[in-house]
Amino acid sequence: MADSQVRETSTRVRLDEIREAARAVMARAVSLRADLEQLDALSDELDPNAPGPAPPDPIARPFGDPESTAAFVLTLDAINFGSGWFPLLVKRPGLSGYFTVATALREHFDRNGPWSAPELCRLEAGQLARVLGQAEAPEAVQELLELFALALRDLGRWLLEAHAGRFLSPVERARGSAERLAESVSEMPLFRDLARYGELRVPFYKRAQILAADLALAFEGQGPGAFRDLDRLTVFADNLVPHVLRCLGALHYAPELADRIEAGQEIPSGSRAEIEIRAAAVFAGERIAARARARGRTLTEAAVDRWLWTRGQHPEIKARPRHRTRSTFY
Repeated sequence: MADSQVRETSTRVRLDEIREAARAVMARAVSLRADLEQLDALSDELDPNAPGPAPPDPIARPFGDPESTAAFVLTLDAINFGSGWFPLLVKRPGLSGYFTVATALREHFDRNGPWSAPELCRLEAGQLARVLGQAEAPEAVQELLELFALALRDLGRWLLEAHAGRFLSPVERARGSAERLAESVSEMPLFRDLARYGELRVPFYKRAQILAADLALAFEGQGPGAFRDLDRLTVFADNLVPHVLRCLGALHYAPELADRIEAGQEIPSGSRAEIEIRAAAVFAGERIAARARARGRTLTEAAVDRWLWTRGQHPEIKARPRHRTRSTFY
């Protein structure tokens, strides 16, 4: 599998460009529309402190030293994709695809410590299958494991070539800027989350952005987790956040797209519909947060994302089919 989205050598990441592109896509969208009144109602009702319940994220529990904590966050976020394959994963009881992978990786780190950069460079899919509990998974999951191995080898080489093999080095070089960190990790091709929509350049940089948010969570906003521009992050456009917005009546899909999703048909990466779905999530997050600020409430788009993502763990949301795309971006 190769993403059909644009592959550029540029690593430029500008958070405002993500928002601008999402607005431009929504102005032309044909596969869905946003219900602005419902988005405003969600903004008025949304309590970012009460979205639960959800399983505790393994990222939220730091290790004994900052380098190991950074190693876990970077390693996990390097493989924080694959939702298009998740229905085929061998999942742990009661856990989603993400939590299955994150929990297995955390247990491996607890037992053995982090992989070093040279060890990452040597990782193969078979080893990851054992670590992640996927030795008995269907053959199709092998494709995802190969991509995980590729992503981790990329991470190892990047750390060795640009950061002397240290996991904290890219965080230190970002100098407290989430935007700068996102641009740095996007030197790795599988982080370079960019699409073309007609003549529009449409960046999302979901995993590159979420890295700073995860570091802030792991370090409780201190030291390597202190980012002065964390409030400028956009919604992390994946397949769950727009699904929750649809379930809550804030997004309405065209009948053809809705039928494809309900039937479990894959929505190709980089297709018009897939770009519109992800752009709608970014657009909605910006609208909800802006409405809250206009009414004197402090609400970031990342907090909106966290609330929606956690709401997506509820059984009634999980029971309804969401779009599936085989992509290295989410």
